[in-house]
Amino acid sequence: MADEAEGYLLAHVHQEQARGEAEDLCALMPWLTSGQAEDLTRHYVRKRIAFSRQVLLGTVERANELRQEYETRYAALRRALLKLHAAAACAVLACAAGAGTVASLLTR
Repeated sequence: MADEAEGYLLAHVHQEQARGEAEDLCALMPWLTSGQAEDLTRHYVRKRIAFSRQVLLGTVERANELRQEYETRYAALRRALLKLHAAAACAVLACAAGAGTVASLLTR
């Protein structure tokens, strides 16, 4: 729910920025009639929103790619660490068994 509200607010900000840019552009062209200025504003806002959407979707796609790369690397590191801990545990057990054997031989 909070993500939807944030998305709505972000979309609203983008739309207002686009409208402001379009109005600034129309102000530089005083020869436009009010109908032409409204058409230009609508067209600009529509194109700018489409561009913003495309950029945001590209960002989301890249974030998903990075997440997948991170998860793959993390899983590989966890496997390597597990193998290392297993090897260390085996070494400790072997040392303990060896020490126990030496101790029993020395006490005979």
